[in-house]
Amino acid sequence: MAHAHAARRTPGELRGWHVFAMLVAFFAVIAGVNLVMARYAIATFGGLETESSYKAGLAFKGEMDAAAHQGARRWAVDLSVRDGTDGTRTLLIEAKDASGKPVAGFDVDARFAHPADARQDVTVDLVDLGGGRYQGKAAVHPGQWELIVDLAQGGDRLFRSKNRVQLR
Repeated sequence: MAHAHAARRTPGELRGWHVFAMLVAFFAVIAGVNLVMARYAIATFGGLETESSYKAGLAFKGEMDAAAHQGARRWAVDLSVRDGTDGTRTLLIEAKDASGKPVAGFDVDARFAHPADARQDVTVDLVDLGGGRYQGKAAVHPGQWELIVDLAQGGDRLFRSKNRVQLR
């Protein structure tokens, strides 16, 4: 007669294993959403702008000195970006000193830096046209970019130009 007092089950009654199954399902959904969000976060993260903020802070004084020397030279670059028929952009750089004479014989680097994602940066291969003029082509999609031009000699950067450009 031990089972004589067994309670009758009613349809839809919440039992212990139901609560356990709901609890497991709840945490499984939370874990699944966390895994999906972590995957998307890792896949879309473009990386750090600065690998070591400490080293960047130490280099800041050097950058300030370089900017002061650059300002004293009073060099200037004229930049033009033309759309090509093949979907590329043609960049023309004219470097001049303070008196307007061409600045020639330097290593010139140029790149289109994406303001939000360094993975989209595009380096432009330049050809020296002579007389302080340099030209190169690159496939750069429309949008807002920062065009960075560096003039260097013997491995030392002597001039940097940063220009915000809107490509259509």
